[in-house]
Amino acid sequence: EYLSINPMGKVPAITHRGKVVTECAAICAYLADVFPDTGLAPPLAERADYYRWLFFAAGPLEAAITNRQMGFEVEPAKERMAGYGNFNAVISTLEQAVSDSKYIAGDKFTAADVYLGSHIGWGMQFGTMDKRPAFEDYWSRLVSRDACKRAAALDDDLVPESS
Repeated sequence: EYLSINPMGKVPAITHRGKVVTECAAICAYLADVFPDTGLAPPLAERADYYRWLFFAAGPLEAAITNRQMGFEVEPAKERMAGYGNFNAVISTLEQAVSDSKYIAGDKFTAADVYLGSHIGWGMQFGTMDKRPAFEDYWSRLVSRDACKRAAALDDDLVPESS
């Protein structure tokens, strides 16, 4: 039944107003746009950093981490062909980005932080990214938000108790 929503079987996917939206970054951007009262998308004129880092996470970051986890390292002579260069360049670029401001697109939390932040939190938890101080500081700002605490509580309530 799920394959009728997303034939690739990937999760997540949403159906809203009769349209299917797949891919995490697209879902985050779409929901931020269709629910503007949440304030999760900056005004149009201020979206450069928002789009940059939202799609950096969906492209170079995800590709670099996936390739590394599968044991694939880009040969130095072919780094320009890879679209992300190499793993260390991606991680160092991300480290600098989360050090530049409170949130990835400035001083206000956005849907880009939802997506990028989940990459960082997951990566540090499961060892696909180093626990660099800049990542830990950024992640701690995200998880200390009331909305994140409420979401975590909802998730915890869905986990069955072990016997």
